[in-house]
Amino acid sequence: MSANLSLKVETKIKELERIFAAVEDFGQKDDWSPDVIFRVNLVLEELAINIIHYGYDEGIHEIDITLTSESDALTIEIKDDGRPFDPLNDAPAPDLTSALEDRHVGGLGHYLVRTMVDEIRYRREGDRNHSTLTVYRKQ
Repeated sequence: MSANLSLKVETKIKELERIFAAVEDFGQKDDWSPDVIFRVNLVLEELAINIIHYGYDEGIHEIDITLTSESDALTIEIKDDGRPFDPLNDAPAPDLTSALEDRHVGGLGHYLVRTMVDEIRYRREGDRNHSTLTVYRKQ
């Protein structure tokens, strides 16, 4: 049996609070572990912030977020009409070897997302980015 949560949020930083609250409530109702709730919120925060800051030149747009929770996995789907961005191929490789004081600020968000999920898929369909991320529920 699966449960679904669909959110439509504006490309405004203040919308993160609404995302976090919805994920927390949905996760608790569907008996997710605290680790899964944390990981999903962190992934959504990183991806939403990147869409908000880098996806558009101007204006307010919408991001569609759908969570599908099944007994063995949680699927996160994010759709936006921002500029094309494939997180698997377009994100620069992070600098993980230089001393902290020598590293450029930023650039770890997509690396962090890849470490928080088990699978990532991306496609561009029409004028929309479609990212699908899967987190396996370890019971």
